Amino acid sequence: MRKLLFCAALFLITATCWAWQGKVVGVSDGDTVTVLRDGHDQYKIRLYGIDAPESSQPHGKASKANLSDLVFGKDVEIDPTDTDKYGRTVARISVGGVSANAKQLRDGYAWLYRQYCDGPMCSEWAGLEAQAKESKVGLWSDTSPIAPWEWRHGGQTSSVKGSDQTLVASAGPYHGNTKSGVFHRPGCQHYNCKNCGAIFANRDEAIASGYRPCGTCRP
Repeated sequence: MRKLLFCAALFLITATCWAWQGKVVGVSDGDTVTVLRDGHDQYKIRLYGIDAPESSQPHGKASKANLSDLVFGKDVEIDPTDTDKYGRTVARISVGGVSANAKQLRDGYAWLYRQYCDGPMCSEWAGLEAQAKESKVGLWSDTSPIAPWEWRHGGQTSSVKGSDQTLVASAGPYHGNTKSGVFHRPGCQHYNCKNCGAIFANRDEAIASGYRPCGTCRP
């Protein structure tokens, strides 16, 4: 019992030591900022657990502005979780006790990056995303917003502007899961799944063949 308590205390102390403070001196987009530490060292920080629209995507500029309003020029706490393949620190960022990661989800300016979000707060963040989607705020005001990870891997857009919406579609071909009867758009995390052997030139062909759209990528 004493050993368990000691280990728990050590973990909390270590986690606290990992966190550090700095000032946000740049905002690249809705999930990446530059933080000045100790007045001279700059670090590129990628917000943990979320993925915001790329700058060239619909709502990309609004997502960046939303994050800027919260953190730019302010002292923030950085709680690192990892380093990504680009050498950026992946972290939770908070300012005045407000989580920037969570706020981007709550305001509808980011997706929960489920593939890389495995911390204890991720289920709560999933709820924030669901609320934003239900309320149709931010990017969820669009009928079929394309997730950034799809956009980066070949997802294309064709915009048909209505009174207050932009309909977004992606190019094929589509892959269908022969076991589940679900089809996926290019860039979807399930696009090359084990049973995705059915190939469709377009969405209509997939539906006509009895397949239903993926709930994640919403082709």
